[in-house]
Amino acid sequence: MAFLKHGCRVAAVCPPGHPLRFVSGIESIYSYRSIDSVGSLKAAIQASGPTLIVPCDDGVVWQLHELHSKSVELQPLIERSLGAKDAYPEISDRNAFLKTADALGIRVASTRIIPSEPNLADWCWCEPAVLKRNGTSGGNGVAIVRSRAEAAEAFHSLSRPLDILTACKRWLVNRDPLALWSWRRRDTSGVTIQKFVQGRPANTMVACWDGEVLAIVTVEVLTARGSTGAATVVRLVQNEEIERAARSIARELKLNGFHGIDFILEKATGKAYLIEFNPRCTQLGHLQIPGQGDLAGAISAKLWDQPAPAPKDCIQGNTVAFFPQAFKLNPKNPYLRCGFHDVPWEESRLLLELLRPDWPERQWLSRIYHHFRVPAPPDEVTFQ
Repeated sequence: MAFLKHGCRVAAVCPPGHPLRFVSGIESIYSYRSIDSVGSLKAAIQASGPTLIVPCDDGVVWQLHELHSKSVELQPLIERSLGAKDAYPEISDRNAFLKTADALGIRVASTRIIPSEPNLADWCWCEPAVLKRNGTSGGNGVAIVRSRAEAAEAFHSLSRPLDILTACKRWLVNRDPLALWSWRRRDTSGVTIQKFVQGRPANTMVACWDGEVLAIVTVEVLTARGSTGAATVVRLVQNEEIERAARSIARELKLNGFHGIDFILEKATGKAYLIEFNPRCTQLGHLQIPGQGDLAGAISAKLWDQPAPAPKDCIQGNTVAFFPQAFKLNPKNPYLRCGFHDVPWEESRLLLELLRPDWPERQWLSRIYHHFRVPAPPDEVTFQ
């Protein structure tokens, strides 16, 4: 929607039923086919002939890396969209990325690869730790542990390759178009353990071109979907330490397009610890910030070879409640009474669609599955 407002022509590739299909003005919508998801992604790119590809999911980034290695004709476009190819191995490996950040002088939460369960004995268990599986995102594949016993249990769960039954469940019930591709990929890239930093999460999203940061938006997380899940309410902030880190990373990796970086602001000191890199668009890209414009506008201006436009419809205040996440998770959240509501009022069909249960949950197979296996309600976590 932000790109359309800036005069760009937009095409999309997504599964059937996805909310993108309810946005007016999209020129073409291609189906992300589960049986051959990489092939359908390639076909959509070739059919639409884009100037820029904007992935909104980590798995799509890994598929673009795969296409880059196999399709010479797409390499210039993929590099223009994501950045220099030499950085792809670091971007797809948590530990390698954090080592690069550490070498740049960025404060990084202590992280180590755990090749096998006995290696957990070498970690100091005087305080909690975080286990993460490579190649996961959005809080998936992450476990906060407080003892070696908890860590061993989490390690066994996280280190197992995706099995065919789980892949089929994600494909048929969750309607994940990448489920079968992930299973065939047999990702065994490993598990890392990271120091747990007590504090408030902070996220930043950058718009980059040839390693230069064109625009940046940084927020502190006020409430989130679980301890490791996506933010539902955020506060806009300016943090010089985070901004310096983001610019150093973009320059070192020669990034293009949109990228998100996650930090923890230590409770005792306020220092920013880098914990995660998301090589894709996040939920901050469309916000028009007073004095900053918006990230989609910065990239659009670069594509048009024009100066970045002045923001027209800036958000009011510094607190943002994401729609529909914040409303569905907790309608009584006190921030909903005073924050900016990120609601697509101009898109009535999309608005009504987002108020309904998520589209995979409305399918008969999902309803049958959840009839026999009721999921635990998500927890809302407030960060003080």
